Amino acid sequence: MNRRKLLTLVPAAGAALSLPSTAKPIPSGALLPSGFAIAVQCWSFKEFTLFEAIEMSAAAGATAVEIFPGQTVGGVFGKAKVEPAMPDDQLDAILEHCKQHGITPVNYGVTKVPKDEGEARLIFNFAKTLGLYGITTESLEALDTLEKLAKEFDLKVCFHNHPKPTKLWNPDKIWKAIEGRDERIGYCADIGHWATSGLVPLEVIRKIAPRVHAFHMKDRAEIGKWTHDRPFGTGIIDNIAILDEVRKHGFAGNVSIEYEHNWKHSQPEIAQCAGYLRAYGKMRA
Repeated sequence: MNRRKLLTLVPAAGAALSLPSTAKPIPSGALLPSGFAIAVQCWSFKEFTLFEAIEMSAAAGATAVEIFPGQTVGGVFGKAKVEPAMPDDQLDAILEHCKQHGITPVNYGVTKVPKDEGEARLIFNFAKTLGLYGITTESLEALDTLEKLAKEFDLKVCFHNHPKPTKLWNPDKIWKAIEGRDERIGYCADIGHWATSGLVPLEVIRKIAPRVHAFHMKDRAEIGKWTHDRPFGTGIIDNIAILDEVRKHGFAGNVSIEYEHNWKHSQPEIAQCAGYLRAYGKMRA
């Protein structure tokens, strides 16, 4: 049995992954200062409320969540939506719910960020209030504003990619735009979308590893066509080599499991993915 298959058999449990001592940890986010977070992108649980997504992520073995705009909050707040302008009592309740379940919110996105600094500042204030590590976006046109506020708030800006023919499917476009910019500006590497676009994820990572700040990690059956997500280690994407590559460059961001399949019943598969990441951490400790 090869090591990628072996990892799929390890049960999920809350854990942060060990990194070299030179790695910079997630500001106000990592559960262990020497590790990166095993997160779930709450979009994976979009059929549920945010409160339910937090609970399900914890039960699956994650240590963190990446929240997305527009999800229903749930609980006593009913159908109130996640948004930067949400009132303090809702923000406090989200943080408390995360705390109760051993979960740390780490990123917000994918969200549009306007060029207008005043409007963009609302999003950065929201992220800072929640103690996040970064903001996930595709608003490359707002790069000047994003860079200015990333420095001011000490938050990462993580440019995300959707598949062809969307505007940021080609990682070279992001690389050319952020070259020479503040190091807080980088990538949210969506592994599965690269595969759909015909790119080999490991080859892309080898080119951009120093600026990868976060992942939407996936596994797929094929390169060059869309196939549904599957538990890590059961497809053809070598996520072990991908993690090894970014760790060489001190990666200490969030690895968000984004599972866009079997929407209402995906928790067991997400637990397999969390177990894979935990096993990787033990293997590389």
